[in-house]
Amino acid sequence: MYLAEPTPKGIRVARTAGAVACAVALATGLHAQAPAHATTGLTAVEGIKVGHFTLSERPTGCTAILVDGDASGGVSQRGGAPGTRETDLLNPLNMVDKVNAVVLAGGSAFGLDAASGVVRWLEEHNIGWPAGPSRVPIVPAAILFDLGVGGNPKVRPTADCGYKAAEAATAGAVQEGSVGAGAGATVGKLGGMGRSTKSGLGTASITLPSGLVVAAIVAVNAVGDIINPATGQVVAGVRNPDGTFTDARKILRSGGNAQPPRPGENTTIGLVATNATLSKSQVTRMALMADDGYARAISPSHTSGDGDTIFSLATGRWNGTADITLIGALAAEAMADAVVRAATQATGAAGIPAARDLKK
Repeated sequence: MYLAEPTPKGIRVARTAGAVACAVALATGLHAQAPAHATTGLTAVEGIKVGHFTLSERPTGCTAILVDGDASGGVSQRGGAPGTRETDLLNPLNMVDKVNAVVLAGGSAFGLDAASGVVRWLEEHNIGWPAGPSRVPIVPAAILFDLGVGGNPKVRPTADCGYKAAEAATAGAVQEGSVGAGAGATVGKLGGMGRSTKSGLGTASITLPSGLVVAAIVAVNAVGDIINPATGQVVAGVRNPDGTFTDARKILRSGGNAQPPRPGENTTIGLVATNATLSKSQVTRMALMADDGYARAISPSHTSGDGDTIFSLATGRWNGTADITLIGALAAEAMADAVVRAATQATGAAGIPAARDLKK
């Protein structure tokens, strides 16, 4: 995980518990949770940088995905309870066709404030859409609900946390597990929160011999179980008393006692990116096709209580001919892989065990 730098001079006094936690983390140089696994993942796409900020008071945080220059962007939003910012701007019918950054955050709707910090960082570096005398940073964002995990629900990502995530962004290996937007994520809530499993943030990439790269990053806070598409096996989800997994698919088919998802509390938020050149409509199609990765690796997915959202970026650094059908299909593959990694690379927190802590 990234270590915070000393608190800059002139930072204003924090007004909320979340802001206090952010300030404490900055001052001490400590982030919560055990060290996470690092992999190239999303940063395999040239022109993409990723930075996390994880709060120390309660497991929550934010993740900033920055574009070196800009990229065409799209979105697919299929969950029934979304928490997002600037998604209308990504509609192919609308004017702005470039994105400077995307933010994923915990903290429910409060966490959308993290995007304001990324906007501030980008403005300081003169990055944004030309608008008269100014450059306006284009920063779509999505949040997940983790307020019930680990204590004080007023601890959530603030604008200062988003700023530090942007400041920490690098093209190097991406940290996975219980970090950033995935710090407070859980899965397997069909049996109630008491039988859930700790999840987190994962990333994956696919590189073809032609040089085409497609990659994904995702914070998984689903009501459903996480299924490895390669084997059909549950890798994280509703827990039995002996530490094994119940299998939500069996609960649903048997008409068992499943806890209905509550609106806003079960959300998977992610992003897919490619080095190909895509139009705004094509990159939107990429996001739509990538959403199949959720359905392959999460059961059930896209429920009325989910805010499931996938952003997409195309950096245009590859000179090959873009085939959107191929790119979209690879995006779904990469996203499914990233979902599985989010579950398998997570560490337990707030009394909720991760898959690696349980019996196999």
